[in-house]
Amino acid sequence: MKNDLSSLWSPDDLTRKKSKLESFCRVLDKKKLLKYSPEFKNLWEWSVNKPELFWSEIWDFTKVKGIKGKKIIEKNKTFYKTLFFPNSKLNYAENQLSKNNEEIAIKFLSEKNIEKKITWKKLRENVCRFSHFLKELNLKKNDRIAAYVPNTIEAIIAFLATSKNGLIWSSCSPDFGEQGLIDRFFQIKPKVLITCEYYYYNGKKINILDKIPGILKKITSIKKVIVFPYGNKFEKKINPEYEDFYSVLKKSKVDLVFKKFNFNHPLYILYSSGTTGVPKCITHGAGNVLLEHNKEFSLHCNIFDKNKIFYYTTTGWMMWNWLVGALSSGASIFLYDGSPTYPSKDTLLKFCSKEKINLFGVSAKYIDFLKKENLSFNNLNLSELKIIASTGSPLLKESFEYVYKNIKKNVHLASISGGTDVVGCLVLGNIFSKVYSGEIQGESLGIDVDIFDENGKKVDLGEKGELVVKKPFPTMPVKFWNDINDKKFKKAYFSKFKNIWHHGDFIQRTRNEGFVILGRSDATLNPGGIRIGTAEIYRQVEKINFIRESLAVGQNYNNDVRIILFVVLNMKNRLGNEDVDFIKKEIKKNCSPKHVPHKIIQIPEIPRTKSGKVVELAVKKAIHGEKIENLQALSNPDSINFFKKLYKSNLINE
Repeated sequence: MKNDLSSLWSPDDLTRKKSKLESFCRVLDKKKLLKYSPEFKNLWEWSVNKPELFWSEIWDFTKVKGIKGKKIIEKNKTFYKTLFFPNSKLNYAENQLSKNNEEIAIKFLSEKNIEKKITWKKLRENVCRFSHFLKELNLKKNDRIAAYVPNTIEAIIAFLATSKNGLIWSSCSPDFGEQGLIDRFFQIKPKVLITCEYYYYNGKKINILDKIPGILKKITSIKKVIVFPYGNKFEKKINPEYEDFYSVLKKSKVDLVFKKFNFNHPLYILYSSGTTGVPKCITHGAGNVLLEHNKEFSLHCNIFDKNKIFYYTTTGWMMWNWLVGALSSGASIFLYDGSPTYPSKDTLLKFCSKEKINLFGVSAKYIDFLKKENLSFNNLNLSELKIIASTGSPLLKESFEYVYKNIKKNVHLASISGGTDVVGCLVLGNIFSKVYSGEIQGESLGIDVDIFDENGKKVDLGEKGELVVKKPFPTMPVKFWNDINDKKFKKAYFSKFKNIWHHGDFIQRTRNEGFVILGRSDATLNPGGIRIGTAEIYRQVEKINFIRESLAVGQNYNNDVRIILFVVLNMKNRLGNEDVDFIKKEIKKNCSPKHVPHKIIQIPEIPRTKSGKVVELAVKKAIHGEKIENLQALSNPDSINFFKKLYKSNLINE
């Protein structure tokens, strides 16, 4: 590994020369489209200045199966009405079923050591059988299929069959409560519900089928329920009105017809976190998603045929959709269902070692957890692991250093950021650039990201501001479901700056051409009119050994805003005055006096969404006595009660 004094990692010459990014650059050079350069920035600038050429080349380079069409971009003065590949046609499932052999396509492991695997040949067969069954139900193009399922092979079969028929998929993980599920699926009126018998989490067996009758009463559009077993067979007889997934496969024909649909034909509906209201139904297009994921896996993640990819996720997080997208590259994908720390804290990395995983993805909070636990994995065989991807929240500098010290020295650590809105990344890693502590390496190719101040002006290097996208890009949502006149869509992305995509992240560009995410801009703190990203505070607080995690919000007080910091302790029963003083000193020393919270309060737990994101806005509402409209969006809704009581006691206002 070639390293300088300040970087944590840089690619060696051989890795670079053999990379797909290098191959792509050489193709461009050969075609005289872009002179070869070893600098990633040069390629990115060309990709955003010549979008027609870039996306056309991505289609060819990643060997998309479909009719490309002559027109690459149909421009429109309205940002989001610009269309990519308006004349192209393809079938998403056909592209994901990239092989038809006896190699393993997907492998599943649960925390109870239930293992399943499926070959590419069998995957194709089962997708085609389930596709035939769905056709027999007389479902029409654009009809919705809802899935309330754990992260299993059966879920992926059902999803691919849905996309094969031009139907629209939408999934929630089984940890969603009944109301949280209804809030989402009721909006899209699905005709079919796919579910599972039960699942395991943290050693507990949790029944899913008990919730189904209540769901069917509220969502009357559902006419058919299909159930699959968690293990190899059902433990109990299922309701005779429900269909047995494997009986369906057994009796259905193999439908090998892959009808082609428009490039932006709806593929699936994802949901916003819903912490400030009913979740928005974010609808993504099949070709849009396919092309973006092909680009990310090939050029940013350097994934090759037969590579093995494991991202710890649930079916309710967009990273599940992203993981499935890796199949089109010929890679095998690995699924884990259950708690990441059960039966042991090293479960996920043991899985990586056993299966010789090449790309391992996980939330930043999980890496922070491993660091807090001071776990070392140098005894594991991770020789095949070439990239670790981290997302969900900013990865702390100390966690970067922890990875290289305690997990693997020579690994490409790629902090990535984007989200459900784009079902991919806006800033992420690449094989040409060095990894610096606490920094995301660079921009996503073909996406014109920048940083603006409050007035819509580009900020100078090192200054903080709003993450924006200045030009249209393929993985913009095709729409929000049931959004009359695009009202919700425009409010979500275009209410801040005229005809510029506003992503909602507070961000800073570094001298290394990388980025630091400072937190969500809608949770930005403004004491004395000074804008402060919450992540700036978290970086200092969460490196303190007696603090497990923290949450900061702004409290309206005496015509200004003051910072309230909430902390969960690590191996300590009570937060003392000395501890409070120490925390404040650390923040003042490493940030500024403006960053120092007015109050520091110990709490039992941090409220989180189902995907593990900290819900700063819900806490902010609670301490101001405001109504929180959708507690079902939280994985731990009872945690909000602490903050409500704090408001009622008036202690927060002292």
